Amino acid sequence: MTKRKQPIIIGVTGGSGSGKTSVSQAIYEQMAGKSIMMLQQDTYYNDQSDMTMEERKQVNYDHPLAFDTERLIADLTKLRNFETIEMPVYNYAEFNRSKETIRTEAKDVIILEGIMILDDARLRDLMDIKVFVDTDDDIRIIRRIKRDMEERGRSLDSIITQYLKTVKPMYHQFVEPSKRYADIIVPEGGENKVAIDLLSTKVNDILTKHGK
Repeated sequence: MTKRKQPIIIGVTGGSGSGKTSVSQAIYEQMAGKSIMMLQQDTYYNDQSDMTMEERKQVNYDHPLAFDTERLIADLTKLRNFETIEMPVYNYAEFNRSKETIRTEAKDVIILEGIMILDDARLRDLMDIKVFVDTDDDIRIIRRIKRDMEERGRSLDSIITQYLKTVKPMYHQFVEPSKRYADIIVPEGGENKVAIDLLSTKVNDILTKHGK
């Protein structure tokens, strides 16, 4: 019996508001009909049930220690072995992980998206293709303001305060330096149709070689 080839793991990273989610979604849509799934690092924020709401609000969510990286590595390793995982769910309104999980089966292509996925060598070693979405700071903050006000119910003042206090400094300390580990750098996020087409073609080529 022929052993099933391991899934292809594509890591897509970049600063908050860079367009990494748009790039990931565009690749996903271009490969419609294939065995493909998306996994977001944001769902792997730490469980903070032992903290008060005020303490949770003070957490630096743009630091590597804000994430349960051990669980993410364990889940990715299971998915590589075509094992089913219980994917965590994060509640942004509560600043905490939900008690619910989503039972998730492995696919032939896994897109892992998040700001810190290239920061940890153990995560990098699980990826077949590493992508960094590179977008100017001013565009990223505008996108973040729009998203957080519309989707997460945050006030403008709180978004700006958080951006200046943690998002921007953490980007320059942790996210931007991880660019050196990327195989591909994509300027302008989801607007870069050429880069998305090239990535999709590359993944399709790998799948074809795997007989999928």
